[in-house]
Amino acid sequence: MKRLGVVLLLGLLSACVTEYGAGEKPIEPNFREAARANTQLGIEYARKGQFDLAIDKLKRALEQDSGYAPTHGALALLYAKRGEDVLAEQHYRRALSLDPKDPFARNNFAVFQCERGKVREGEHLLLETANDRGHGSPEAAWTNAGVCVRRSDPAKAERYFREALNVNPNYPDALMEMAGLAAQNHDWLRVRAFLQRRDRVAPATAQSLLLALQAERALGDRVTATNLEQRLRNEFPEVAVPR
Repeated sequence: MKRLGVVLLLGLLSACVTEYGAGEKPIEPNFREAARANTQLGIEYARKGQFDLAIDKLKRALEQDSGYAPTHGALALLYAKRGEDVLAEQHYRRALSLDPKDPFARNNFAVFQCERGKVREGEHLLLETANDRGHGSPEAAWTNAGVCVRRSDPAKAERYFREALNVNPNYPDALMEMAGLAAQNHDWLRVRAFLQRRDRVAPATAQSLLLALQAERALGDRVTATNLEQRLRNEFPEVAVPR
């Protein structure tokens, strides 16, 4: 990561400096490349949790090229994390006005809208992303669409989760969501089945172990339930194990 940051910084410096040759006209700086480099630096800072530095770099990128869509998308995500929803929405909409088919900005804005109760717009954007052949992980978009509508329409949510599993039968997030829907219906055998499929392809989480514990208790498997209780205490000591 440090090597990548140095390479980007060197690229940024070479992109921003106006160069002159002997007897030549000034060479204009490549502002798009500078904005790209500062955007990548901002993303790297964000990944390290250094959000103030990240925002500074992204703002600098916009000064260099205000029409670079990925910068707006990255800023929107950071502002959303900081709870600055007005700024987040402004930058999401700007990113999509510059590049309407950007699957990442579209997916992130859709999740943003869903989390704030704007289900119709969020669902619409996620379905666009899921059906976009250029998107590399439609199963994620289908799963997000299911989560978006789960509270208002569980039957539709299940259809979306199944679409995700049609694309990728081993997608752990969709398997977990299907287990959760089964738990709402007290269908504990299906909960067990979906969790077993999930655990074959992804590490256990506190959430998956808690749901498995609930299922095994309901099914009367005391041995498995006891083992799950012990796993929770060993692997997730911060989680309270329900009695």
